[in-house]
Amino acid sequence: MNCEGWGGEAEGLKVSLAAANAKLAQLDNLIARRTAAVDLGMPTFADIAVRTTSTDPP
Repeated sequence: MNCEGWGGEAEGLKVSLAAANAKLAQLDNLIARRTAAVDLGMPTFADIAVRTTSTDPP
């Protein structure tokens, strides 16, 4: 019966699991940032249409 080394193997698996969970959390944060809308300060169509339709007659 060879029980030596099992404790170290279990500890290694725990470390690997912790690293995998940390990587998943990092990827979740990356996805959350990419799906967030970013305001670029560009005018909407309504802003442009209002400006072009309000001209004075010649």
